[in-house]
Amino acid sequence: MKKRKLLQKLLSGSKNIRFSEAVTCAKAFGFQLSVSPVIITSTCIQMRRSLVNLQDIGGKAKPYQVKQLLQIIERYNLQLEDEE
Repeated sequence: MKKRKLLQKLLSGSKNIRFSEAVTCAKAFGFQLSVSPVIITSTCIQMRRSLVNLQDIGGKAKPYQVKQLLQIIERYNLQLEDEE
């Protein structure tokens, strides 16, 4: 799925977001995976204290964790990396 289309799916507020989609979206904004359970971190200095915890529950991401990811993206005005 294209990054922009995936972002729109997350922004729609759907509670049916796959874990892999949430991780893909986070990576598209420059986040990096760290340990298991998956902790998403950013290399951006201003965001050093902003971590996102994403849990894989039966292949789905928890809606509140997706919401937290979107809030960080908005707070720091992050931009999607170029489409591949």
